[in-house]
Amino acid sequence: MHEETISKDRLAYTIDLLVTMVVEEIAENTGRDPKVILNEFINSKTGTALYNASSKLWCAGPSYIVELYNNEKARGDTMTAQV
Repeated sequence: MHEETISKDRLAYTIDLLVTMVVEEIAENTGRDPKVILNEFINSKTGTALYNASSKLWCAGPSYIVELYNNEKARGDTMTAQV
């Protein structure tokens, strides 16, 4: 089976789009400010894994990523940076 190569620009766009969709889904479900959610998500282990292309998390859908992030938060396993 042949694996197609994805350009770095296309991969970055895909990941950024997924982050947008994840943040929107969390905001809709919680009523929280998307700007706050974005900062928390980007600084989480899930957000870090998403931006690590070799993790292949970017292949998953946004709802799955939201579930991973929510599980991370429920475990108190977040690494949110102080801004």
